[in-house]
Amino acid sequence: MVAKEKNSGKKANKRWLDLGTLVIAIASIVLLNYLSTFVFERVDLTAEKRYTLSDATINNLEALEDVVFIRVYLDGNLPTEFRELRDATKETLDEMRAYAGGKLEYEFIDPSASPNEEERYQVYQDLTKDGLQYTNVRMRSGDKVSEQIIFPGAILAYKGKETPIQLLKSQAGATQQSMIASSIQQLEYEIMSAIRKLSEASLMRVAFIEGHGELRKLETAAAERALSEFYAVERITINENLDALTGVDAIIVARPDSAFSEKDKFIIDQYIMRGGKALWFVDPVFARMDSLKRSQFTMAMVLEHNLTDQLFKYGARLNNDLIMDLEALPIPIVTGMVGNQPRQDMFTWYYQPLLSGNEAHPVTRNLDRIKTEFASTVDPVDVEGVSATPLLMSSERARLVNAPARVSFSILRESPQYERFNQGPLTNALLLEGTFSSVFTNRLPKRLIDDDGISFKEKSIVPTKMIVVADGDIIRNEVNRVEERFYALGYYKYTEQIYGNQAFLLNALNYLLDDSGLIQVRTKEFKIRLLDQAKVEEERYFWQTTNTALPIIIVLLYGAARMYIRKRKFAR
Repeated sequence: MVAKEKNSGKKANKRWLDLGTLVIAIASIVLLNYLSTFVFERVDLTAEKRYTLSDATINNLEALEDVVFIRVYLDGNLPTEFRELRDATKETLDEMRAYAGGKLEYEFIDPSASPNEEERYQVYQDLTKDGLQYTNVRMRSGDKVSEQIIFPGAILAYKGKETPIQLLKSQAGATQQSMIASSIQQLEYEIMSAIRKLSEASLMRVAFIEGHGELRKLETAAAERALSEFYAVERITINENLDALTGVDAIIVARPDSAFSEKDKFIIDQYIMRGGKALWFVDPVFARMDSLKRSQFTMAMVLEHNLTDQLFKYGARLNNDLIMDLEALPIPIVTGMVGNQPRQDMFTWYYQPLLSGNEAHPVTRNLDRIKTEFASTVDPVDVEGVSATPLLMSSERARLVNAPARVSFSILRESPQYERFNQGPLTNALLLEGTFSSVFTNRLPKRLIDDDGISFKEKSIVPTKMIVVADGDIIRNEVNRVEERFYALGYYKYTEQIYGNQAFLLNALNYLLDDSGLIQVRTKEFKIRLLDQAKVEEERYFWQTTNTALPIIIVLLYGAARMYIRKRKFAR
């Protein structure tokens, strides 16, 4: 009887102990969750920190004034590579939403979801009008091959305004896997760049300089249209007016072909000394395809634009040469007649090199090749307080021709002497950063130096930046002179391909004017570990069988072992 009472007492105590343990556990969980609302911390365990947002991104997300809503049109039955892009986009948006404080929402939409073909076509048209580009993908399933239209993009809405985001960044000559890997690396930058574009209360001013034979408005129309999405773009003729550049945040000098006056140079110089940013597209050598097409040859002559000494003082030496590169654009050449019709074949035109970007710098990282025409070289000059970074380079299979030089299509009649194309890579564009010295130091009379109206500065009062490109055609778009119509910047009519000229221009201006540090996000890199599709197809049934049968076998073995142990235990 006493033993029974003791056992019942022990059981009661055990019940109260278990109940107390449960209550304490629940209270601890509730308390821990409550305390976690005051402490926000995320741990990224990936080797390349792929889920870690930059400080600039976090600051911009925490400063959102309204809800950002993103419609992502990348869903449905997608190929493996595009599923990687979709999943990476969702992961990036989830990470951003964690910092946005409830001010970022998103939705994934399948534009091909409707079974009705007319409805799908209407959706495709609407998305195209909104600025998204589609991709036609061939899908193979066993012996069957089908085609599918995919819109790898999104529409971002903020403060009553919308803007498209092209998630897939195409690159000429790149495989689909490498393009998607590159696109995933740029997701954070593309999304935050779109948010910043819609959140800017007032746009920075960017001015194209006129009055020295620069490119006509129609020849820079594509560049101006692209820049106008982010900046207030205008054209300014300095005309020796000291206040001409007042209030301008950046200037673009686009392929001048006549000399700058000393007064105009002085105004630009003092603009830079006061912290102004400049993007120079300058031809050291005058050579034009129009002249070559009208005659058998043309002469490439040194161009007197009176800017060489100024740029040299800032840290860039423009060279009077032309780059010849085996990796260049093709042009059609008449090689014979078929009946009464001329026969044309495409030949690599060495004077139109395709430039590559510096992968170590955010301006040119993951950039497509750059289309040029009669490009020259630029070298850094050792200037105290100024650092120089190459941005655009030729291929290794390049050589130089010094001006003056005779340029003719006749060089295409013979095979190139490959042993002579061994001077590359050659630099075509330089980024200069630091504290610049005025080219007019020790050149002005004392009365001008002391003039308060001029307020001459011998050094830049704050560190600033500029980019010097030794080819003015990089910023020039193709023009249909009959219809007075322009094409996209970077478009090449003979191959109907669009190169990375526009992306380079936008990146360059973003870098020069970016004060939030977002451009640095473009240096982010991580590995995309895609499945080997051939191996997947080959071993599909083995792994399906293994993953189905192995768990069942393990459970059966565990059950049999447990029964055997219990049987031995109670048989004693």
